[in-house]
Formats: sequence, C-alpha cells, structure tokens
Amino acid sequence: MYIRGVDEAEAHGPVADYYESQRAMWGFLPNYAAAFSHRPEVAQAWAGLNLAIRGGMDRRRYELATIAAARARRSTYCTAAHATFLRDVCGDEDAVRAIAAHPDGSALDEQDRAIFEFATTVATDAAGVTEADVARLRDAGLSDPEIADVVLAVSARLFFATVLDGLGAELDPQTAATFPPEVLDAMIVGRPVAAPPDDASEAAADS
Repeated sequence: MYIRGVDEAEAHGPVADYYESQRAMWGFLPNYAAAFSHRPEVAQAWAGLNLAIRGGMDRRRYELATIAAARARRSTYCTAAHATFLRDVCGDEDAVRAIAAHPDGSALDEQDRAIFEFATTVATDAAGVTEADVARLRDAGLSDPEIADVVLAVSARLFFATVLDGLGAELDPQTAATFPPEVLDAMIVGRPVAAPPDDASEAAADS
C-alpha cells in the first residue's frame, strides 16, 4: 500500500467493526481493508451498494461480469478474489480455468461469452457500447433488467478496483495460494501478489 492505513491493533469504532467483518469473511484481514480504513463510512456505503447489485442478479452471472471488468481494468486483486467466489460460492472451477486459459472469454458457452465480452466493453469503452451489443445479450437470453444488472455490476467494480490499484493494494498471498500456478499466473493482470505476511505480526493480529 502506498498510504499507511489504520493498524488493526489501534482500530476502534467503525474501523474496528469494518476490519472484523473483513476478517470474518476471509479468515484473515485482507490487504484492501487498509485502503478504506480512513473512511469506513465509504466502505459501509460500498458494501450496501454491492449487496444491492449482487443480491438482485444471478450470482454466477455477477461473478462473470465482475471478473471480466476486473481483467479489463488490470486489477489482479479483483480478478483473483472473484475467481475464488466463482469457484467456491458458485461451484464453477471449470469456468475459472476456462477464463485462465482464454482470458477473452472465448472458451465459455454462448451466453456466458456474450456477458463476458459485453462486460469487457462496458469496462473499457462504455461510450462505445452499441444497440447491437445489447441486442446480442437479448439474443443470448437476457432480459432488459438482466442487461442493466450486468452494467451495474461492472460499474461498481470499476470503483472498487480503482481504489485498490490507485492506493497500491496487492493481492493477498493467502488467496493466491488457493490457485494452481498456471491459473494464478493468468490472473496476474496488473499488480503482483503481495509478499507473505510476517509470521510474528500475523500471529499477534490473530491473538
């Protein structure tokens, strides 16, 4: 990180609550938490927005759109984190491997490929989206509300990924270690994986 966040041992109030929620989610305090430690109200607002978007759409579709957006914006952190959700929450390791092998999404089935490619376009050139792009999603079976959900998921991801990369947050080695090397290598699209935490400091944080 390029800024100094609030140390977990010194956190109190809303920051401590935020850290506790993130540690409970991951089993460790993720590096990105420090990026929001000076503005926990922003972290809370983000969590509400993200839940509202994700909760209103198919979870697997949300993860595919999010991974596409993260890859397009070269966010290693978000690419890998959401690959874990696609693998573990959605139970779709095959899709994770397909994206790792073909990062343009071309190895996915027709509907997934259309979503992945549309999300990539929204993330890189939203003004370049055409009516034909939207029609392709309709042809692939998505309703207009579902198409809007994809755009919402991508747009929200751009905020989060920009905060992390703008402040220099690097992917946690604990998350990186859950992937085989060939899959992890394909997900390092921007910043590298962080160095492993110091055992002593991590043990102190856990106590």
